[in-house]
Amino acid sequence: MSERSAAPGGLALVESLVNTLDIESGADTLDTADGRARFGLAEDDVPGARELRESLRAALLAHAGHPPHTRVTPLDDLLASAPLRVTVDPADGAAALTPADARPLHSRIAVAVAEALVAGTWLRLKACEADTCLWAYYDRSPAGRGRWCSMQVCGARAKMRRYRAK
Repeated sequence: MSERSAAPGGLALVESLVNTLDIESGADTLDTADGRARFGLAEDDVPGARELRESLRAALLAHAGHPPHTRVTPLDDLLASAPLRVTVDPADGAAALTPADARPLHSRIAVAVAEALVAGTWLRLKACEADTCLWAYYDRSPAGRGRWCSMQVCGARAKMRRYRAK
């Protein structure tokens, strides 16, 4: 788990969803009523949310240059079922993307991804390369080449393994 600050804007929602599963312990906050409430999910929505979570994790692993940890439904297939609306404020003409509520979580994630694409921040949201972690984090390094959610934990473990292997 990371000590990093949350991702900016809507990417915080993506990061938060991916991080509902602690790979090392197996704890899944979507198993709890409070965890589901954070995302506006009913118990019946959990399988779809888990599928979305793992597809997002695979995309974040790809951002960091790593293959997916498991076979997943392609993220674009899942987000295709997430209708969005463009709303325009009549007072000032400002436009925004909003979920069209068919699958609220999927639509909210689609809005976050679209906004991050426009802002140029989508590729900075990554998943830790440590197989026992895979935690989502926002890479704030100047070169955008971060590899671990935490240099003090996952990065240190990887460096220690390399050192011991020598």
